[in-house]
Amino acid sequence: MSAKPVLPARRSRLWRTAAALAVLLGLAGYLLVQYITGGPGAPVCTVRAEGDEEEYELSPEQAANAATISAVASARGLPERAVTIALATAMQESGLRNIDYGDRDSVGLFQQRPSQDWGTVRQIMDPVYSAGEFYQHLAKVPGYSRLPLTVAAQKVQRSGYPQAYAKHEANAARLTGALTGRDPGAMTCTESRPVDSEPGGAAAVRTKLVREFGPAVLPRTDGAGGRGAGGGGQTLTVPVQRSGAGSDGDTTRRGWELATWAMAHAAELRIEQISYAGRMWSADDAGKGWQRRPESGPESGSASAERGVRIITAK
Repeated sequence: MSAKPVLPARRSRLWRTAAALAVLLGLAGYLLVQYITGGPGAPVCTVRAEGDEEEYELSPEQAANAATISAVASARGLPERAVTIALATAMQESGLRNIDYGDRDSVGLFQQRPSQDWGTVRQIMDPVYSAGEFYQHLAKVPGYSRLPLTVAAQKVQRSGYPQAYAKHEANAARLTGALTGRDPGAMTCTESRPVDSEPGGAAAVRTKLVREFGPAVLPRTDGAGGRGAGGGGQTLTVPVQRSGAGSDGDTTRRGWELATWAMAHAAELRIEQISYAGRMWSADDAGKGWQRRPESGPESGSASAERGVRIITAK
């Protein structure tokens, strides 16, 4: 009596196992994306400059971290290229999320390692510190602004997969244009607030501005603590003049840099409204992005509307 043919049945079981594994991997990938982005209908920030056919989408958490990375570069007087390199690196290393885990002892936005003298875990988990450390190392790379992004990033990171940074360059450049004010209003965020958080207030905005942009961003006479429209929240007007001589274009760009930073941190700081250069972003109407400020509004015709970014926080 001949043996039963078991090979076809075994192949069938292998195919079923492979198919089940593929489904599980697909589900895991979907759940990971939902975890990172917050799921369907979650608050989101988008970046689309004039003339762009595509837009880059990121969560409010990612936008806030990106804004911090850009602000630290601004405080150090670094060029746009440095911001793009830093953003692409953080996109690859952590997905622009300040994570407390990674390969071996790597943590933070740039997956820096305490054992490699990047600082303590507590220091590296501070986005301002970690961005500053990245830029400090980048500035030591001769001609980094002229190098391919993968080469410049690898000189700092010494990654096992240096070419992986390249896939993020286009989106990093889009994000850089928005955050540095080169592309005014290119970033828009829908509003997101933790229900259990306390209002940030003008004092919290002041503290974070100074920590990320440096003390010169806010002179002592900025007028923080005034009442907002309707007597609700607090108002902070951030001046946009750069130190030294600069063109009107430089001033306008600085204004959009500050306004976009404020919008990216709106959830964390409980910012209700941002106004600059005749346009306004409102948390209550965030889905419409930057809108033309009504001529009848309280800022119409005021000098502060042109010389400063007006931020109103929640009560």
